[in-house]
Amino acid sequence: MLATPYPQPFIDADWVFELKWDGIRGMLTAGPGHALTITSRAGNSLTDRYPDLHHLALPEPTVLDGEIVAFDEAGRPSFEALQQRMGRSGDNATGVVGVSYVVFDVLFCGHDVTNEPWSDRRSRLEALELPDPYVVSSVVPEDPTGLWSLVEERGIEGIVAKRRSSIYRPGVRSAEWRKITRFRQVRAVVGGFLPGDRSRSDSFGSLLVGLWADDGLRWIGAVGTGFNQQQLRAIRAALDEMTIDDSPFLDAAAIPRGAVWVAPQLVTMIQYKEFTSAGRLRAPSFKGFTDDDVRAITWEQEGPNAPG
Repeated sequence: MLATPYPQPFIDADWVFELKWDGIRGMLTAGPGHALTITSRAGNSLTDRYPDLHHLALPEPTVLDGEIVAFDEAGRPSFEALQQRMGRSGDNATGVVGVSYVVFDVLFCGHDVTNEPWSDRRSRLEALELPDPYVVSSVVPEDPTGLWSLVEERGIEGIVAKRRSSIYRPGVRSAEWRKITRFRQVRAVVGGFLPGDRSRSDSFGSLLVGLWADDGLRWIGAVGTGFNQQQLRAIRAALDEMTIDDSPFLDAAAIPRGAVWVAPQLVTMIQYKEFTSAGRLRAPSFKGFTDDDVRAITWEQEGPNAPG
C-alpha cells in the first residue's frame, strides 16, 4: 500500500502520524514452517542481503510491512549509511553497517488481516514480541505538531499520516495514507557523466540522469552535489566499467559538451527543489543508489506530474 503526497501536516482525531523512514521498503514473511523472506517493493528478493534480520521466531505465519533502515551516529535514519549494505550478500553483508527492520504494519497474522482497520492491525502488531534489531514504528495520534518539529530539527525526511479506519490495500496508492515530506525526491537513471576538474579531476563533475519516456531515455539534469570524496572515486570506478560510445539519451544535443556516456544500468535517488518548465531538475543533490528495476524509472512514475 502506498501513500499519496500531501502538502503539510494537519490535525485530525481520525488520523495518526509516524516518521517517514529513509530506508528500503520490504515485505517480510516469517513463522513456523516458513523460511524468513524479505521482498522489495519491486518484487525482488532482499533476503540474502540482510542476514542480520534472519533471527526472528514468531508463533504463527506472519507477514510484516516495514523498512530496512540504517542509522547514523546521531540516531537518524540514513540512506547514505544504508548504501554500504546494498549490493552485498551472505557473509559480505554483515559487519559493514548494522541495520534495523522498522515495522509499521501487519498483513497476515495466522490469517489475512488486510481487511481489518488500521487500528486493529496496529493492536496485532504491538502484541508481537519482536527482538532487536526489529523496531515497531511509533505513532502520534491526532496532532503531529511536535513530530514535525522533530523532523525539521533533526533533518528527517518527513512523516506519514494514516487514517485509523483504513484497510490495507496492497499495491494501491491510497488517499487514506498521506506522505508529507520536507523536500522532494526522484529516482532517476544514470546515463553518463561530465568529467571533473581541480579537486575532482580524478573522479567526475556531475552525473547525467534521465527518466524513461515512450520513445527512450529523457534527460532531466546533471547532479553534481551530495557526494563525498570516497563516493566520487568509487562511483567513477564503476562508471568507467560501463562506458559506451553513443548517448542513451533522446536529447543529447541539450547536454553540455564533453559528456561520457554509460550504459543505463544504475538508479540513483536525488533530492531536488522542483522541475523546471523544460523538465529539468532544479537544485538536485545526490542521495545514493537504489535497487530498483531500471526500466521502472519512468517519466510517468517519477516526473513532475507523477502520483508521488
